[in-house]
Amino acid sequence: MTNPHYPHLLAPLDLGFTRLENRVLMGSMHTGLEEQGDWQRIATYYGLRARGGAALIVTGGMAPNPEGGVFAGAAGLFSAEDIANHRIATDRVHAEGGKIAMQILHAGRYAYNRNCVAPSAIKSPISAFVPRELDEEGIEKQISDFVTAATRARDAGYDGVEIMGSEGYFLNQFIVLHTNRRTDRWGGAYENRIRLPIEVVRRVRAAVGQDFIIIYRLSMIDLVPDGSTFDEVITLAQAIEKAGATILNTGIGWHEARVPTIATSVPRRAFAWVTKKLMGHVAIPVITSNRINTPDIAESVLAEGCADMVSMARPFLADPDFVAKAAAGRAQHIAPCIACNQACLDHTFSGKTSTCLVNPLACYETELRIEPARTRKKLAVVGAGPAGLSAAITAAERGHIVSLFERSNEIGGQLNMAKIVPGKEEFHGLIAYYQARLHDLEITLYLDTTATPEMLSGFDDIIIATGVTPRDPAIPGQNRANVLTYIDVLRNHAPVGPRAAIIGAGGIGFDVAEYLSAGDHHTAQDLPLWRQEWGVADPETSRGGLSPMGPQPLAPARKLTLLQRKPDKPGKGLGKTTGWIHRATLKMNGVKMLAGVNYEKIDTDGLHISFGATHENPTLIAADHVILCTGQLPERSLAEAVIASGRKAHIIGGADVAAELDAKRAINQGVRLAASL
Repeated sequence: MTNPHYPHLLAPLDLGFTRLENRVLMGSMHTGLEEQGDWQRIATYYGLRARGGAALIVTGGMAPNPEGGVFAGAAGLFSAEDIANHRIATDRVHAEGGKIAMQILHAGRYAYNRNCVAPSAIKSPISAFVPRELDEEGIEKQISDFVTAATRARDAGYDGVEIMGSEGYFLNQFIVLHTNRRTDRWGGAYENRIRLPIEVVRRVRAAVGQDFIIIYRLSMIDLVPDGSTFDEVITLAQAIEKAGATILNTGIGWHEARVPTIATSVPRRAFAWVTKKLMGHVAIPVITSNRINTPDIAESVLAEGCADMVSMARPFLADPDFVAKAAAGRAQHIAPCIACNQACLDHTFSGKTSTCLVNPLACYETELRIEPARTRKKLAVVGAGPAGLSAAITAAERGHIVSLFERSNEIGGQLNMAKIVPGKEEFHGLIAYYQARLHDLEITLYLDTTATPEMLSGFDDIIIATGVTPRDPAIPGQNRANVLTYIDVLRNHAPVGPRAAIIGAGGIGFDVAEYLSAGDHHTAQDLPLWRQEWGVADPETSRGGLSPMGPQPLAPARKLTLLQRKPDKPGKGLGKTTGWIHRATLKMNGVKMLAGVNYEKIDTDGLHISFGATHENPTLIAADHVILCTGQLPERSLAEAVIASGRKAHIIGGADVAAELDAKRAINQGVRLAASL
């Protein structure tokens, strides 16, 4: 029977020897769990996503051999003990009615590993090591190790494997001239360069039999110089199908590409048009991916014939019940992936366990449990920003009676400033999700209400999440009419002239700079403009999908200078995987960045600065407005008054630590506190 809510998304897919219950693939994410060896925790993580309705789950990348590991000690299937451990996870997924495939990921020159290997000895810009060029014997070993990994996956109870051939990893490195300079039968002509991935798929199929899923991750658009043409992509896709693949999962861009592909500033479904070009050229199912984060977006992609399935990875960190809620007509209750990368990819590339800013339970399901309260309490939460909202919602989920006080006329706190910054529009969805949860859980909400200690009498527990107040930078002239704060700009929409100096180059300073330089043009909401801005072309006409003209951003709305006292590189503290995008965006918009400055004074002409401890090189930054983004201090006046009255108060979020308005920490604090009450 066709589901009335999302008929394409929730339709089954017949693979011949097996059937998938819907068109949703939970894409591969490296979480770090497998390296920790707690297999009950791993089984719980995957099991919950299977219970939540993902038709097919793909694990994080498993190395086929030590030299192919993303880092030394990366997880793989190297022993009988490994096989037994992996079976704990596959058994749990099957018990929940799901299917799971193991991704075989050979990093090649991307490996942060002294023993890394590649088609040619060309160092990657994202790794410290020059790879060893493989000889004929070495290539044969790699093929054999792929096959061994696949057969061990079958022994461990997996329903299939995904062979990673995109994103610039090992097999992809053989395919393109960018990384393959060989002149033997594995290099040179295109048919030689694709020999390795074809041989891997052919031999894996021969080893595992016909009733085992083989997904091949195909790079649809490389976004690097000397990448594949679209005709070459079709040629490879058809050869991979002939070699025995069950499904083609499309990959977008290499990790070293200077084009963002999954960050929140990338438009939703930004690359579905590329995948659609492959439809009809192969007979096996095709999966599309990247920035598909709602059931409505996924349904539209499938309805328009862009693919046979959709891959969503981070949305399953945000909400393991994504599919089940969609099927039940409860899409508004799906915790949204905002593509911030702060707790997932940033953690992964920092060697930390991945989780989710929106859902701190992700990967911590066995440690952080939201269970019914033993004693139902009456709780007051003051402040409806991310910390207060997460605390209120989690407490109500446990059965507590919650009252939420907010002094403004809307929930969201600092999220309401973030949501108007270009590329951060996903925060609109997060606030809408919180609003739906408040209503669903019957939390009493008091807007336009400044809580007082007297109002909080009669509550069993008081949670203070009153946020922050801007730090006073003590600059002579800062009280002039031409001086604004980030709150004036982002919340109160104060007019700003054509020239502005922004004091403070942290996250807020960058947000203000992006907001002011973009003006009315938000490219995250306009795919053609976004493609123009980043130089993304049609791979049918431009090799690798890179425009020969390069990035062509729109003219900036204002002339901006971004300054900081620290001598460090501006933006150094931004996200590990997204900071480069923010810096590149401001550079394209002509924003001048200065570090190591002293703020001497502000007058009608603008901002007067100097440099260094001896105040050298006095300079005027001519500006119509000077905007203060000079940090925050905790707003604890209510907490102090409550404590002074002899009562206990739990302080969370910015009211606890006012570091860069850290929503990840704030939400995590709120959830963990509410789970403990």
